[in-house]
Amino acid sequence: MNIPFLDLGRLEENLKERLKNRFSEVLEAGVFSGGKEVVQFERSVSSFLNSSFSIPCANGTDALELALRALKIGPGDEVIVPAMTWVSTAEVVVLVGAKPIFWDTDEEGLLRSDWEKAVTAKTKVVMPVHLYGKMVDMENLTKKAESLGLFVIEDAAQAFGAFQDGKAAGTWSDVGCLSFYPTKNLGALGEAGMCLTQNSQLSTQIRMLLNHGQPVRDQHELVGRNSRIDTIQAAFLNVILEDFETNQQKRKAIAAQYLDSFSGIEGLRLPTGILDSDHNAHLFVIQNERRDELKAFLAEKSIGTAIHYPMILPDMLPFRSVGDFENARKLAETGLSLPLNPYLKTEELDFICKSVLEFFGRG
Repeated sequence: MNIPFLDLGRLEENLKERLKNRFSEVLEAGVFSGGKEVVQFERSVSSFLNSSFSIPCANGTDALELALRALKIGPGDEVIVPAMTWVSTAEVVVLVGAKPIFWDTDEEGLLRSDWEKAVTAKTKVVMPVHLYGKMVDMENLTKKAESLGLFVIEDAAQAFGAFQDGKAAGTWSDVGCLSFYPTKNLGALGEAGMCLTQNSQLSTQIRMLLNHGQPVRDQHELVGRNSRIDTIQAAFLNVILEDFETNQQKRKAIAAQYLDSFSGIEGLRLPTGILDSDHNAHLFVIQNERRDELKAFLAEKSIGTAIHYPMILPDMLPFRSVGDFENARKLAETGLSLPLNPYLKTEELDFICKSVLEFFGRG
């Protein structure tokens, strides 16, 4: 049995047919930038997430940069960023000329709640990351940020469809940023992203920034860029969104079986709250001191796993920073992602559980 960590070629036949049909419709319409598919995608996401403004763009990294630029963050400004996250979170801060100030995470990889200790006179933004699909406590974070006069940008790239107290990930902040990279719970067949905001002025600013600074064609009011979503990706996402809730149920069922199978194993930390509404079960990350041995053991059985992420940002050459990042560094050293996707077969899931139990002598 060969079990990949994720194989996007396993799309259900019914979905493949619907995607092919939608591609044919776009091809026949001859509109490949903008158009009704993009409008429909905006409206569908706004309705699903209850977001006032949902602005598609080229990718999730661009979404973060557009958010910073819309808030006029630049040279001399500081942005608080968790030490454990994908590189884009810090990369965009540097790209706009600001400085990322790294802060440790909790044991789950979420920005530690005492992040206000990193605030200086130069701090303009705090950027929480909903890592692995688990939401940061946004009510407390936004209240604290407001009291300190800071903007909040949510990196919700991994958390589409997670809701906390009835509010979606990405809708708590000044700007929330989504990624529709193919591996995400809602993934395109290429690159795509989105900015969410409840502020009409920020929405207008972001729309101009991603379209060469134009409110209308040939009227350039600021220096922007080209970060428009491809019409074909919007079309594909419109189709894939139809299956989102069904696929979420499958993800939660898989996570529930993992939790049931692995509970009580000494030294094995399981994700908390993954069955709750404020976690979209994007990744199932276990933590163990023998992580590398376990990864090798599963590989011998042809079970694919992944490490998200093997190095914290402050240890990387472009972002080298000294500080207390104990929890983030431990997660980088002990975290292992098990397969968690709607395409896993029942017998594959059973074999994964059996193999992990065997490794820990619980077979």
